[in-house]
Amino acid sequence: MGTVAVGLIGTRAAVALRQKRIGLTMPGVPVPDGDGGYTETEVALNPPALWAHVRPASVRDIEQIAGSTTLPTATHLVTVPYHPGITTETVIALENHPQPPRVLKVVFVGTPDERNADLVLVCAEQVP
Repeated sequence: MGTVAVGLIGTRAAVALRQKRIGLTMPGVPVPDGDGGYTETEVALNPPALWAHVRPASVRDIEQIAGSTTLPTATHLVTVPYHPGITTETVIALENHPQPPRVLKVVFVGTPDERNADLVLVCAEQVP
């Protein structure tokens, strides 16, 4: 079998490389907490999980994907099948058994070749 292009501008990755299971959430609607403040809960996207290719981000990768866009510190590139609900508000829970999941915040969403086949997400790891 051949490989399927995921379009990291000149690079290719087989679908078989998507070996990490990720959970996808977004901030929910703020709800009054009864004390004059608000509580915001995380809401799962639909579908709430995908298989992804996750790798450390290099400066070259960021320049190729985001161009001259100014981004916060990027630590990882995550390639997933196209998901219309993923935005820069999306939070990724990266399975890390037996430890708790690692948390990545999406800081840039790229659509290689603008075909809506795959997304390349530039992410920053959230350290607890």
